[in-house]
Amino acid sequence: MCRRLPRRVWACSWVPVGADWGLLAASFRAAVSEIEATKCKGLIRQARRWGLTRRGWVVVGLLVLTAAVLLMSGIHPFLAVNAPVRADVLVVEGWVADYAVEAAAQEFARGGYSRLYVTGGSIERGAPLSEYKNYAALGAAVVNQFGVPDHQVQAVPSPDVRRDRTYASALALRKWLEARGGIPRALNVVTTGTHARRTRLMYQEAFGDAAEIGVISVVDEGYDPNRWWAYSQGVRSVMSETAAYIYARLFFRVSADRREENETGEDPNKSSP
Repeated sequence: MCRRLPRRVWACSWVPVGADWGLLAASFRAAVSEIEATKCKGLIRQARRWGLTRRGWVVVGLLVLTAAVLLMSGIHPFLAVNAPVRADVLVVEGWVADYAVEAAAQEFARGGYSRLYVTGGSIERGAPLSEYKNYAALGAAVVNQFGVPDHQVQAVPSPDVRRDRTYASALALRKWLEARGGIPRALNVVTTGTHARRTRLMYQEAFGDAAEIGVISVVDEGYDPNRWWAYSQGVRSVMSETAAYIYARLFFRVSADRREENETGEDPNKSSP
């Protein structure tokens, strides 16, 4: 299938005395180039490429290792941001663990807040056996047990939605506040671990410029935040929240259909039976 060497190539296997070696070498290279260009009917060609040396691979490996170390050490503090603001209102997400609700009660006592709101949608497991049908009511009851007076606690349940649950809770709280006297100038939201940065973003989306949003991140007791990669729960938490935050930052848009779904719990695009 491949062409044989041209006659002028193998004819140079013997060279007379006094021949011009430079001319012969140039002729040989030209012949070889012609062969390579037409080898196997033009399906194969010879090309020069750049490649890393052993030292180059070592440098690349060190750069990748450094980037991995920086990512592992920096991603958790980035997600689990703790940035409270001066506020008179405290909000806690009702689905968080009891130790986080207790931390919210302690923050309420020392922070001089006048009102504590508990948000959350329907309880997804064990609801038929519980007197509380949503996380807002359950969280409010737990807050009472940790010493916050009942008259200072308000449960604000959100509709059942399949997506953007944090945003739905924030939007439900805003609507509740608007219907009962107005939105406060600032509020702090208590949540756990890596959920903090996305929580603040969703509350900012829901409240807009109407209120300054602070966030208080309670340390997740399920793993060591300084060595999160050594725990399966830590890895799940960081990876899932990283993906969710990137999605929220890049793709989250409050369309009319999405706002209606988050306000009513019904998807307007879903056909009725």
